[in-house]
Amino acid sequence: MSRRLLFLAVLSGLLLSEARIQAAAPSLDPHQPYQATRSEPVTYEVDFRAIVTAPYKTKLLRVWLPIPPSDAAQAVTSRELKTFPQDVQPQIAAEPLFGNRFAYFEFPQPQGAQIIEHRFQVRTWQLNWQLDAAKIQAVSEWPVAFELFRRNESQAVVRDAEIDRLLGEIVPQRSTPGENLNRIMDWVQQNFKYDHINASLQASSRHAVEQRRGHCSDYHGFCAAAGRALGYPTRVTYGINPFPKNSPSHCKLEVFLPPYGWVSFDVSETQKLVTLIQGDKSLADNQRAKLIAAAQQRLATGFRDNTWFLQTRGTDYDLVPPAARRVAVVRTIYAEADGVPLADPDPANPEQKQFGWMTAHRYTADRPVSNPFADWQTLTAQP
Repeated sequence: MSRRLLFLAVLSGLLLSEARIQAAAPSLDPHQPYQATRSEPVTYEVDFRAIVTAPYKTKLLRVWLPIPPSDAAQAVTSRELKTFPQDVQPQIAAEPLFGNRFAYFEFPQPQGAQIIEHRFQVRTWQLNWQLDAAKIQAVSEWPVAFELFRRNESQAVVRDAEIDRLLGEIVPQRSTPGENLNRIMDWVQQNFKYDHINASLQASSRHAVEQRRGHCSDYHGFCAAAGRALGYPTRVTYGINPFPKNSPSHCKLEVFLPPYGWVSFDVSETQKLVTLIQGDKSLADNQRAKLIAAAQQRLATGFRDNTWFLQTRGTDYDLVPPAARRVAVVRTIYAEADGVPLADPDPANPEQKQFGWMTAHRYTADRPVSNPFADWQTLTAQP
């Protein structure tokens, strides 16, 4: 073999080896699509309305309505936006930090309530990551694109001295990323109480630390802050449960875990499901124990249900056009009257009687579907 042919053969072998290494290496890209297995698709016809009542003699009512995206987990089609009684055409824009899209409305001199109607169709899948904790890879240096998901925020996901102190109790000896994360989620389930009255509605890790109670956003805001304190990129994702609820909004935690990419966890709903199983007197003790183990296993291995669709990702960002303040999260809408934010309603709070705005919503699924966090029988069908 000539030297030239030998050189080409060696070079070819090196290139093939490099290609194999690159193919085997995890993709450290926060924009990569979900790597989960999709199954059990459901299509919902969504009729969603926000009824906003500005204070008397308001000069300008401004409303931002999230536009759910299409991605590897959901497909959104047949969108229609209307308003009543004023006929307002919205401006559609994406905020620059996370790329969340909003329909922006201006109602000059609003008289009485203004109704925004958003109709669309969304097809959503169940996602199973089937995480193997032993295969989650540690990252010594994250690319700069992940700084957005590791930052200490001015609101919502805040890492402070108390978070660091608690981590010393929760994870006294640092282990693998998967084991550390499981310890955080287990601790939250053991120490937080779901509370319809004492909640921040803002994914506030500080509220969670101080009160040890709240809604889904407080659970997941704390987990996101704790995960960042351990060095992992995290984000809180807000979406809609398409079934009858006082408030349809619900959030989940996502953590970037190579080689699996972004993985979804629902700590608060798993806690509620475990409580439901524990209180079911029709179950024998051994059945109860198996179902609780299955619920915790489903949480630990990454699971996103097909009874939820995503609207926004991330926390602590500026809206477009600019609002009077940076928002911590947008649950269903964000509204201002003459530059003053209207209070975020919590219709699940029986002590709250007055609302600046409310949502009305109807969802029609193309087939029967069970909420996997309210029907423990869905656990027996998990892979």
